Amino acid sequence: MSVSPAEPASSSSPVSLCAREPRVAAERLVAEMVPPPRFDSVRFATYVPDPEQPSQTEAVTVLSAFAAGLVGDNGREGKRRWFGRSGRTEPAGPRGVYLDGGYGVGKTHLLASLWHATPAEPEQKAFGTFVELTNLVGALGFQQTVRTLSGHRLLCIDEFELDDPGDTVLVSTLLSRLVEAGVALAATSNTLPGKLGEGRFAAADFMREIQGLSARFRPLRIDGEDYRHRGLPEAPAPLSTERVERAAHATEGASLDDFPALLAHLATVHPSRYGALTEGLRVACFTDVGAVPDQSTALRLVVLADRLYDREIPILASGLPFDRLFSDEMLNGGYRKKYFRAISRLTALARDAKGLLGE
Repeated sequence: MSVSPAEPASSSSPVSLCAREPRVAAERLVAEMVPPPRFDSVRFATYVPDPEQPSQTEAVTVLSAFAAGLVGDNGREGKRRWFGRSGRTEPAGPRGVYLDGGYGVGKTHLLASLWHATPAEPEQKAFGTFVELTNLVGALGFQQTVRTLSGHRLLCIDEFELDDPGDTVLVSTLLSRLVEAGVALAATSNTLPGKLGEGRFAAADFMREIQGLSARFRPLRIDGEDYRHRGLPEAPAPLSTERVERAAHATEGASLDDFPALLAHLATVHPSRYGALTEGLRVACFTDVGAVPDQSTALRLVVLADRLYDREIPILASGLPFDRLFSDEMLNGGYRKKYFRAISRLTALARDAKGLLGE
């Protein structure tokens, strides 16, 4: 990297994300395909089902059994069941699971718990978002990605991008090759454009988009409301610019950036590097938060919000509240679910930062 983001800023000198230009080697992309820091310690036992949503309890039971069944050497036991002397046969049962539910019901918690519960060494399991998986293909090439991941027992894909037809075909082809190698699959996804109600589910869309792989997946519907706002107070109001700047200079490991400048800088950094962009941070401070000007910028901000949330980096901000980042047109368009997820996660991180103010 041209900047060393792993080194925290001093309390008197916050870093600027706009000054960072991270470079990430392809080998690191593979090594980092593990659950993000926020989900390091999650387990099925730490998932708290909503008593009014029995599907959440059922999901824990089914996924626990699925993990326990992933035994053998890289799924070869499964391959012997699937392939006979006369050639390929259909598997005895699904070799994948799809977690089907709205945002904030704990799908990523359950997906990471499955990764942790699967009886295999970490290097035999992979966990990443759909974007991270497509970035891996871009870095390694398709054939090398197949060879690299074929040695795994389990591949978990969070937020499968059903709204990107080209990448969906690419990843579906990749998954077909991995299934043939005996790799078990687990996935969550967003909704397709036009499926605008966050209470509606995407299982039929997911199965249609992965086409020949649909028989390999068992869908698990997970009902519920966004747990990040379940019984919690409203999001804190934005702070003054002076207060944000004061907190940034007083907090070890803080960053401080003008929000419009940061949005412009994100266009110069590939989204696969946004995780590296945030390394070493303990709090992110933004001044002059305003409405996102266009959809390309908005989608980059969604990825940054995911990386900040995964790493549990609190946010202090001045300007507009986060629920006013995206225009009505964006919130009523095909990427609506992504934008609401970003609002939900940024709001949660703003709430997490309240304890840093010392007031």
